[in-house]
Amino acid sequence: MLWVECPNCGSRPFEEYRYGNVFPVTPDSITDPDARNVDYAWMQDNIEGPTLERWFHEAGCRRWFTAKRDTTTDVFFAVDD
Repeated sequence: MLWVECPNCGSRPFEEYRYGNVFPVTPDSITDPDARNVDYAWMQDNIEGPTLERWFHEAGCRRWFTAKRDTTTDVFFAVDD
């Protein structure tokens, strides 16, 4: 079972959380604002390795936090508010 370390509530099972998103990098080469927003929202890479992600503790403190997680092993390295 995957456990997520909440900065407020401690270690809890992942079922208590909602996954927000990976922090995508928006390319500066896109100059059209609409195309840039579509690219930011929908054209994301499936990153392998360490990523910065947003998580929401829905069944606990109901707060968002940023976590660094390795997507190949599902290990959380660091958690920030």
